[in-house]
Amino acid sequence: MPLIPEEPQIHEKAQGPRATPASGRTAPTPRPVPGPRPAAPPRPGRPGPVRPAPPAQRASRDTTAEAKPGPAGPAAPATAATAPATPQIQLIPATPDGALDAAEEAVDLLLDSGRTPGDVLVITTGDAHPWAAHELSFGDTAYWAQHDAGDDVFYADAAVADRAASRAVVVVALNGGPEAAAVTALAVAHSRAGALLIVCGDPQRINSVLGAGV
Repeated sequence: MPLIPEEPQIHEKAQGPRATPASGRTAPTPRPVPGPRPAAPPRPGRPGPVRPAPPAQRASRDTTAEAKPGPAGPAAPATAATAPATPQIQLIPATPDGALDAAEEAVDLLLDSGRTPGDVLVITTGDAHPWAAHELSFGDTAYWAQHDAGDDVFYADAAVADRAASRAVVVVALNGGPEAAAVTALAVAHSRAGALLIVCGDPQRINSVLGAGV
């Protein structure tokens, strides 16, 4: 009786965090900000210029084939669990007075390099970003509705940042506030950043907090 060749096993490749825009260009890491710069006027309405959204991504098909037992052992699992990705961390030196401006410049660079606004979350430790203050003037419900829409950069204070969902890039501005606010902001940011975590502030302070187990 002829032997039927064994069907090859097809294993689905584990998907890592997507760090490239839809156009296929690699998003460069924002350049360090050389110290504080003059405060920019608050952006009217939404932060940043409106940019067209990239083409919708097609849902990937499930190509995992059913595993079959080999001649010398049991069947291999069809899929394997992947460990959560660890975001890349970039520190941008800035004073407390210049940290928010440094964060704004980092956001501008991210958007100019192809990131969509909905990819970015900004967390502040001191005064709220003008956009956040403006949106909160319409009430907490309206403010978080902007977050849930997920189509624009979202700015949150460290005290409420734990309510924010994960995003590809999280930017932290250490623009004042107590030490506890910095610890909270960095802990939340590290857990919410999918691909990149950018921290604007005093490098020694940042390393001290990150080295404490964040």
